[in-house]
Amino acid sequence: MSNEITLIVKIEVKDGLRQKQIDAFNKISLIVLKEPGCLQYELKAVADNENEFVILERWYTIDNLYSHENSLHMIEFDKKNELFRAKEAEVIKLLNI
Repeated sequence: MSNEITLIVKIEVKDGLRQKQIDAFNKISLIVLKEPGCLQYELKAVADNENEFVILERWYTIDNLYSHENSLHMIEFDKKNELFRAKEAEVIKLLNI
């Protein structure tokens, strides 16, 4: 069994602020994709709601994910997200079986 962990992160933005989410993700993804253990970090738009997105993340180990979540750039990124997000993100963590 692999120690790989996958995240599905559901995001909803405030009306009219869709592009803010896209721009912020495009900026931070350049950093995140270089982090140790990052296998995938992608933003997807939900087809039937222009204010909803999903981030797909894959990490080699849970320790890689914890390092990512506690990095200074992610802490700062999360603070800025509050400006355009409608509510807190929903995170589903998946383990391989």
